[in-house]
Amino acid sequence: MKQHDVIVTGRNIELTDAMKDAVHRKVEKLFDHEEQIIRLRVELSYNKNVTGQDEQIAKGHIEINDKPLITTEASENMYNSIDRMVDKLDRMLRRRSRLRRVKRKDVHSVDVPGQLPKVSAA
Repeated sequence: MKQHDVIVTGRNIELTDAMKDAVHRKVEKLFDHEEQIIRLRVELSYNKNVTGQDEQIAKGHIEINDKPLITTEASENMYNSIDRMVDKLDRMLRRRSRLRRVKRKDVHSVDVPGQLPKVSAA
């Protein structure tokens, strides 16, 4: 099995081995869907609100050949945030792949103004 470049960081939270393992298990399916992923960064953070509802935030950043894919999910449970973040990244990757296929099939003619120079065979 190929080792993928997954960076897990914590902000205002102490990362446990269980959290890191959960992230690594969940993001494996992203690498199965897209082989062009260069690096995946996951930032887990904790925000304490004055309203009393604490937010557990998971932010995912996929570095890929085109523009990067970034998403953020928040909930009261860190594992729910991780699940929702990975699901959203998966949808973004599948949409990107589908759009590439559609663009590839959409071949159209191009009008070239003027005449092209003639090239002799050497």
